[in-house]
Amino acid sequence: MEKIKKILRTLTLWVRKNPQEAFFLGVILLIAAVLRLYRIADYMTFLGDEGRDAIIVRRLLVDGDLILIGPGTSIGNMYLGPLYYYLIAPSLLLANFSPIGPAVFVALLGIATVFGVYYVGREWFGRSAGLISAFLYSLSSVVIIYSRSSWNPNIMPFFALFCIYSLWKIWEKRRWKWLFVLATSFAFVLQSHYLGLLLAPTILIFWVWTFRNLKLIGNRKLEIGNFLRYSAIGMAIFAGLMSPLVIFDARHGWNNFAAVKKFFVERQETVSARPWSALPKFIPLSEKITTRLVTGKNASAGVKVTLIASIGVLWLTYLGLRRRKVEVNRKALLLIFSWLGFAVLGLGLYKQEIYDHYFGFFFAAPFLLIGAVLGYINSRGALGKIVSLVALLILLELGLKDTPLGYPPNYQLVRTREVAAKIRDEAFGEKFNLAVVAERNYEDAYQYFLEAWDTEVTDIDPLVLDETIGKYLFVVCELPREKCDPTNNPKAEVANFGWSKVEAEWEVGGVILYKLAHAQ
Repeated sequence: MEKIKKILRTLTLWVRKNPQEAFFLGVILLIAAVLRLYRIADYMTFLGDEGRDAIIVRRLLVDGDLILIGPGTSIGNMYLGPLYYYLIAPSLLLANFSPIGPAVFVALLGIATVFGVYYVGREWFGRSAGLISAFLYSLSSVVIIYSRSSWNPNIMPFFALFCIYSLWKIWEKRRWKWLFVLATSFAFVLQSHYLGLLLAPTILIFWVWTFRNLKLIGNRKLEIGNFLRYSAIGMAIFAGLMSPLVIFDARHGWNNFAAVKKFFVERQETVSARPWSALPKFIPLSEKITTRLVTGKNASAGVKVTLIASIGVLWLTYLGLRRRKVEVNRKALLLIFSWLGFAVLGLGLYKQEIYDHYFGFFFAAPFLLIGAVLGYINSRGALGKIVSLVALLILLELGLKDTPLGYPPNYQLVRTREVAAKIRDEAFGEKFNLAVVAERNYEDAYQYFLEAWDTEVTDIDPLVLDETIGKYLFVVCELPREKCDPTNNPKAEVANFGWSKVEAEWEVGGVILYKLAHAQ
């Protein structure tokens, strides 16, 4: 309690000393909160992946089923660790098992990331840079979209920023306890998406650099010993957080390890083994990142902003290196260059489609660089203030054109619950099976509610058909009616039910629901 009071006193004192900055920060955080929380139940994504996660976490809370493995990846038959599930469990419980709870938690984490971008930007490049970086980050449509739903990649931006800031504290400030924060945050990054591995080169380089600097100082045996001791404890923390996945893998013949190895070593159709092959993609990828994150998916503007921002960053770097009187944080720029450089290099080696959520481990990096440039320009007198304000307004206009709230809500959660309620009512307490015919969805979103309501929904197991096959099969078709064909669909959930006939059908929440019974 005393520590909380001390923090509040420090915060109050800071607000009194910096009223204008505190006001602008408050406005930015308010904007971030509105864009992430407004009508979240109507806009949030709730499809098969989200339903699967909710089912697993509910079973943890209700049945005490410990989780040793996390979500599976979309390619490679690899699985993540379970930290994401444990992280969202309290919010699901507090929301009385409504999926809105974890979505709100992720949104709050997104708002915290906006504050983190401000805090890091301010410490590295000054007050204006921090506010500009946070403001632009809060408005990014892609960032907003992945802050409004509960999905494992959506927690990565928060923990990735913590990773980089921890490195800063270790490398520049020699605060060895931040090695614990680094280990914890990196474990969360890796267990949200394996692309977080692209943070590893930066972590390794700056860890080695820190150790080398200590050795060069000389007569610092005690400090070197502390650094190595805290590093060892950090590694133990990291190993402990990763251990559930290792334990699971050991019990199942190291299948996950083999899949990861095959993906990165043998799957040449997915990942290139030649680092130089990524070099021709460096500029196009940089433009794509800027287009998706900064310019509201406007490709033409993305090319221009990438060019201008690159010139600005190079100019800022030159000033920091050549003109010693100019206060430019060269070390912070170097850290961001490594962070973003390895990200683009790694994505350049990837041969398949690059989706927006793949950028999650460096969401903050482009905004910190743009904030650094505009913040410096803003500090160069009246003309600099005008130039930075015009640039900010242009970026604001580009960002607002594609804001998610400008589109109608998807009502996925509402529709899923409505369809599940219809299935529950039409099952009449009998055992039944479920199938979903769709392009990008599967059963678990509907099944979450059916399990929560204690219906007799059962997955068909061909090995124990008599025990798992139900009296009815409910088929949810999210395709046009002419493409449904519920009795002859080749999907396993339909085929395993056997010969069937349509007993009834309804249109519920914009989808077609069929009730199938066994054909005599």
